[in-house]
Amino acid sequence: MSEERLVVLEITRIEATHLAGLVVQFLDLLDDSAGTSESGDPAIARLVPDAYRGDAVSAREFREVTETDLLGRRTTDSRVVLETLGPDAQLDDDSGLGLDDPRLEQILTLALDAEQVRAWMRTLAAIRLVIATRLGIVTDDDHDEDDSRFGIYDWLGFRLDGLVRAATVD
Repeated sequence: MSEERLVVLEITRIEATHLAGLVVQFLDLLDDSAGTSESGDPAIARLVPDAYRGDAVSAREFREVTETDLLGRRTTDSRVVLETLGPDAQLDDDSGLGLDDPRLEQILTLALDAEQVRAWMRTLAAIRLVIATRLGIVTDDDHDEDDSRFGIYDWLGFRLDGLVRAATVD
């Protein structure tokens, strides 16, 4: 992607609100992990996979050197997503919007620079990994399109695919 080009993303306010909620939950997960995949959470372990399969000692040593930086980058990227979503994505008790409010269908237009697009792609992919772990998705065969629990996973994939396509258009 050219450094000068912006990617324009259109997203409904309700989508932005749900995405912001997912990102906040993801940040909470990262914060709760306290920078260690040894926390026992398989989702954190999936975010920092083994670099050396079959060599537990080398894998542990590599993880000790890289894990904090990798999870720190995921935190930074997530904050970029929240910042670019802006205050319109934040619904709270003071917003005056109920779930049936037509303003939730309002389209938000976000202009993302190259680094913001990369942060979005990394964050959406990371959140999908966490959801995949929670749903037990390891291969395509584990995905049940008729099961509504996979809806958010699919929607994140749709948004991620759109960003990748927009970022790679010549």
